[in-house]
Amino acid sequence: MLNPLPLSQWLSAPRPDDTPVAWQDDRLWTLGDLRHDVTQLVDTLRREDGERWALCIENGYLFIVALLATLHAGKTPVLPGHRRAAQLNEQRALFSGVLSDTTLDFQGRELRVASAQRAGHPFSPLPAIGETRTIELYTSGSTGTPQRVSKPVVSLDREARLLAAHFGERLAGCRVVASVVLHHLYGLTFRVVLPMALGLPLHASLLNYAEQLSALPDDKRYLFISSPAFLKRLDASLTPPPVNLLVSAGGALPWQEVAAVQAWLNVWPDEIYGSTETGVMAWRYRQEESTRWQPFPGVAFHGDRVTSPLIPEAEGIVLDDILHFTADGQFSLVGRRGRVVKIEDKRISLDDIEHRLLALDGIREAAALTVTRGGRQGIGVLLVLNEAVRQQHEQSKTAQELAWRRALRPWLEPVAVPRYWRIVDEIPVNSMNKRVTAQLQELFHEDP
Repeated sequence: MLNPLPLSQWLSAPRPDDTPVAWQDDRLWTLGDLRHDVTQLVDTLRREDGERWALCIENGYLFIVALLATLHAGKTPVLPGHRRAAQLNEQRALFSGVLSDTTLDFQGRELRVASAQRAGHPFSPLPAIGETRTIELYTSGSTGTPQRVSKPVVSLDREARLLAAHFGERLAGCRVVASVVLHHLYGLTFRVVLPMALGLPLHASLLNYAEQLSALPDDKRYLFISSPAFLKRLDASLTPPPVNLLVSAGGALPWQEVAAVQAWLNVWPDEIYGSTETGVMAWRYRQEESTRWQPFPGVAFHGDRVTSPLIPEAEGIVLDDILHFTADGQFSLVGRRGRVVKIEDKRISLDDIEHRLLALDGIREAAALTVTRGGRQGIGVLLVLNEAVRQQHEQSKTAQELAWRRALRPWLEPVAVPRYWRIVDEIPVNSMNKRVTAQLQELFHEDP
């Protein structure tokens, strides 16, 4: 159980063809199906000239097919972090083509990934996955430009071993269900790499609603991979499913939600602290509000840098977060650096929002910031408009703001589309000609 398979052996290790890999409703995919489907796609990809292929796939089983096929074909899988056609077209220079399980309006090479009827002939070993192969992920940078993170496959294997050792026998016999997407490192690690390494069957579909979680068959035990955004929406009136282990990451889980989750599921959440760049860094099993974060073995913090066996760079990586340490090496999170914020566990670049606004007709200046109303965070923007658009806004405020939202939706995460709008003659600055967030937020304290 605690000897995870490296990714390069997921298909070749001596396991029976009927080993369950993934399920969806009444459909069950086995290791034999996976071996067959990967082989088919490898043959297709080896005939393609392109080196880098974006994985834009929602079905968890088909995602694994695409991930393994690209690596065995000597290609590089790329996780752009979304499936929005407009943004994929804008970013198409970043990859050779797209692998998808649905038809996208992509203006480039696109291959469909599907599961075919398995042929009767035995599995033939595929080309080996080289030790230097990597997976590329894109994450919001402080400038708004997507930042490429190259993740060596060996780092993913190390992370699976670390997590298997940490969670131990609590993982035994679990089926894996999740409310987090596959296109980011958290989903990739916990929904794909860890279950595949340990031979745990995984749910191919995403859980979007608490009702779907409650409806899981009660004759199984589950590892539930989730986030604060989902856990805050749980409905205690529903029947709790038999969750054996609950993992939350992507943002801080407020204590009242921890208590509510425990009261409903009868399990305390295991919280994970990490990032795309670093992999997992720390954990906490919080049965008290004051419980601090504990670094994983081998993870060391040096000022604003962190080093880890999961980080290839010997010098480590600079953190976005500000940490306060206690004498015993544990720590608490006290804030974030730069202009990347988290709203509902999504990393949102304020610079990117401003860039998209400035591309719209009539907007001369823009300042984006977070605004808290009724305990919920949203994006507020200050805009300086030209005369024509300012008059349009004065004539029909609601219509103009709806038009701006509509124009931004193809480019931004839903939570990044501004909820609050202020039109100003100029954006306030201090004596150093710098925008001061607290000063800007004062303009949103009350509705005009």
